[in-house]
Amino acid sequence: MAITNSGAGRSSKFKAQRLKKTPDLKLRCERQRNNAPADLWSGSWILYIGIWTFFWALSFGLGTSGLRAAGDVARVTSIRSRPERLYDEAKARFQKETNSVEAAWEFGRATFDLADLSTNDTQRAALAHEGIDACRHGVRLDPESAGAHYYLGLNYGQLAQTKLLGAIKLVDSMEESWKKTIQLDPKFDYAGGHRTLGVLYRDAPGWPTSIGSRSKARQHLQKAVELCPEYPGNRLSLFEAYAKWGEKKAVQAQVKETEEFLKAARQRLTGEDWTLDWQDWDQRWEKIKARCAIVAARSPRGR
Repeated sequence: MAITNSGAGRSSKFKAQRLKKTPDLKLRCERQRNNAPADLWSGSWILYIGIWTFFWALSFGLGTSGLRAAGDVARVTSIRSRPERLYDEAKARFQKETNSVEAAWEFGRATFDLADLSTNDTQRAALAHEGIDACRHGVRLDPESAGAHYYLGLNYGQLAQTKLLGAIKLVDSMEESWKKTIQLDPKFDYAGGHRTLGVLYRDAPGWPTSIGSRSKARQHLQKAVELCPEYPGNRLSLFEAYAKWGEKKAVQAQVKETEEFLKAARQRLTGEDWTLDWQDWDQRWEKIKARCAIVAARSPRGR
């Protein structure tokens, strides 16, 4: 799980555990007045499911690597050691350097990373609250800190996974945090504000349940690619959106170019910090090609 100490440090990946596809639930425009409580509950469940779907997708949208299966105990053990160590180091620094904005948001990043590996909602919520408190402190120290706003939004997201009705307000807070990140530093975390906001708009339920919007998702995901084209996670997040929307030709037209791009990027992004990222990106790219019915060319002799 790659976590760097730079200002544009990458975030760790959320647990990639597939959710069963949920049937579309449509809200009627005309309701009986006495059905209002039931409607609110139904709408909340739609949003809750949407949030889980969003964070499953966001784990890919962030372009970093993590777990491939919930039951892979050995992998969990090996992956967890690094974020635990970085969490301890970041917490110690945050407690010592109480007036450091960077120490605040780096601790927020560490809590977010470790919460990704939580095995229950209690652990996840506790870490998310630590991260939220740290990033809020960072915002108070410097309201113009892109890192503090960015990781504040990501920790809101971790907390949202543990909520039902309360998740509604948290989605709005996430949107606000990432909009502020974009305003302050659109290139922070490889255009992370645009990338995460784009994935949020792409996978959150639409109106009237939540803020999901295809047009906004397209705008932000394309902007992420435009600002930081060198980062594979941006291009793959956009392609995943195309695949989801059935725009297969948009992906098919860029297959050769993308293959060459990934090959070149693999030469630049090397070392331990990037190993799991490449495992993730390779798997995502293969899934995108499969969804868009892109078949690798075969030699005539192989037929």
